[in-house]
Amino acid sequence: MAAGAIRGSRIGSGPMGEAERGEAAPRRAVTYYCAKDHQTVLNFSVEAEAPASWDCPRCGLPASNDEGNRPDAPKTEPYKTHLAYVKERRSDDEAATILTEALESLRSKRKSGEVIF
Repeated sequence: MAAGAIRGSRIGSGPMGEAERGEAAPRRAVTYYCAKDHQTVLNFSVEAEAPASWDCPRCGLPASNDEGNRPDAPKTEPYKTHLAYVKERRSDDEAATILTEALESLRSKRKSGEVIF
């Protein structure tokens, strides 16, 4: 422990407490509801405008302050591989044509000695 430390006190505390720091701003409680029936109560200043939506700290889903109109969970699409995207763009016939052209090009380069493998 440091030689000059005062034991039993914390930074910002004083003998007068609230009077020394001033009065706290007036606040209002706003409750947010998520799709999984979690309730989150947040305090905002009376002067501040509360946001219409807030992320639920328990599940991470969006929550709204209207209990009857809760936002739906966002739909997540499964991970797609590169091959899945290619198959969406090309038909099987187009893929066969492209493969045939690529093989012919590779074979001609091997015959001319451009590619060695």
